[in-house]
Amino acid sequence: MSPGDLDKALCGLVFPTDENVLVGLDRADDAGVYQISEELALIQTVDFFTPIVDDPYWFGQIAAANALSDVYAMGGVPKTAMNLVAFPAKEMELTVLRQIIQGGIDKLKEAGVVLLGGHSIEDREIKYGLSVTGIVHPDKILTKGNIRIGDCLVLTKPLGFGIINTAVKAAMVSTELTEKVTKLMATLNREAAEIMVNFDISGCTDITGFGLLGHLAEMVCGSGVGARIDFGEVPVIEKALDFADMGMIPTVAYENREFRREMITIADTVPRAVQDVLFDPQTSGGLLIAVSGADAGNLMAALHGVGIHESAIIGVVVEEPAERIMVA
Repeated sequence: MSPGDLDKALCGLVFPTDENVLVGLDRADDAGVYQISEELALIQTVDFFTPIVDDPYWFGQIAAANALSDVYAMGGVPKTAMNLVAFPAKEMELTVLRQIIQGGIDKLKEAGVVLLGGHSIEDREIKYGLSVTGIVHPDKILTKGNIRIGDCLVLTKPLGFGIINTAVKAAMVSTELTEKVTKLMATLNREAAEIMVNFDISGCTDITGFGLLGHLAEMVCGSGVGARIDFGEVPVIEKALDFADMGMIPTVAYENREFRREMITIADTVPRAVQDVLFDPQTSGGLLIAVSGADAGNLMAALHGVGIHESAIIGVVVEEPAERIMVA
């Protein structure tokens, strides 16, 4: 689904309301939040998609990591999950489905999350993912819309997953690079999330299908502030720029660019391949964290100290131009 399709489909609909909804549909965010008590709120999210790698076990791992990521981005801790499965049972061996689910289970175990059940349907195309429930203190929720002037923007995983996976389908990627990207997508954002809450954080999101600039746009929309990105500081997976130069660009990257073109200005000095990477749709990408300038260095040291070496400060939140992104 293209970035604007859901907005068009939901336009004009009136949704149920409840005074305990702390984060709902009034503004785009990574998950919904419902307050249970003065000290407890539930985070709820759901995500599933078609295979992006050939190995069914790794597909299950990646899909689970991707679904869990929204809870981490909200500052919460995932606790329970429900499977969502679509599978062509009459055309494909059930051992494939078993491997997918096993991959998801192993990732849930790693995250300390309990699988409570799920739902499956028969479909021509494989789809897998999770509905996830997490917890957070109501005063510690991280949303997209509260970023502050002077905040530094920290990205915890490199970009280029969509471009590399497109090149994999064209049999242009080495086994070593394919394995590296697969493991990166399957890596939980748990450790980065546990670290960031110890610092002066104003907002966070995870980078997925809308690409870095698409998700950053959601942070600045309605915030009254803007953002400036230094393209030279953005971590990029090896070979991703080379493949972008060759035209290995997912269709969604073009849709992401078109959807946000009115609010993003890119300097002429930014190479086209870099621009493509900035709009590249990610699967289970890293966290984009807005941290106070005074705390940015300490956050970076903490992330690097636990082995998240590709995390980087890629930009800053600015006063003007408001609700726009500048890339230079």
